Amino acid sequence: MVKKFSAEFIGTFTLVLFGCGAAVLAGFGVVGQLGIAFAFGLAIVAMAYGIGPVSGCHVNPAVSFGAWLAGRMSVAEMLVYWLAQCAGAIVGAGVLYLIATGSPDYAIAQGLGQNGYGLGHSPGDFSLLSGAVFEVVATFLFVVTILGVTQNPASAPFAGLAIGLTLVVIHIVGIQVTGVSVNPARSLGPAVWVLGDALAQLWLFIAAPLLGAGLAGLAFRMKLLGEDG
Repeated sequence: MVKKFSAEFIGTFTLVLFGCGAAVLAGFGVVGQLGIAFAFGLAIVAMAYGIGPVSGCHVNPAVSFGAWLAGRMSVAEMLVYWLAQCAGAIVGAGVLYLIATGSPDYAIAQGLGQNGYGLGHSPGDFSLLSGAVFEVVATFLFVVTILGVTQNPASAPFAGLAIGLTLVVIHIVGIQVTGVSVNPARSLGPAVWVLGDALAQLWLFIAAPLLGAGLAGLAFRMKLLGEDG
């Protein structure tokens, strides 16, 4: 479990540092929404092949929750993953903050790529309802992809690529809605440092991804989507 903890910590650290880092350090004026989307997706691809053989590269409490409901891991293992993922995200956001403050043009008020809903918090000023629907549906589809592509060992060589590209598509569609969470740890990391409204709105980015992932996990547990279903 120490190896799995370390792998999930490093994987989530990388996702937050590079994904949120693309938004904070490069942003819409340099790489644009497409660049930010690919930063998140490619970070997952890299970690899938880097730490996947060790922990499965969940790097996301929602993915671990879905895997648990699907019967692929124990409660104890899931809790260890959650701890590693949250710690990795917080440290990753902290390192990003340290880097960002090296510029005289940066202030914490600009944020760290945190998620949000409503006027002034959603990049496109989308409402709470819009954000909730997007996060539940997107996480459901993301976890369906992950559980589906990893259920057959024959597909393992392409699993990381499929998962990463799915995350790219989700970000292309959803960045303007919530900044895209589909991952409670990814949302927690920046919120802990930004505080204020980022922390006050964090509940949505915990509840909605867990709900979406839970539905996906149950679909596989009930053999609705499994290969032998």
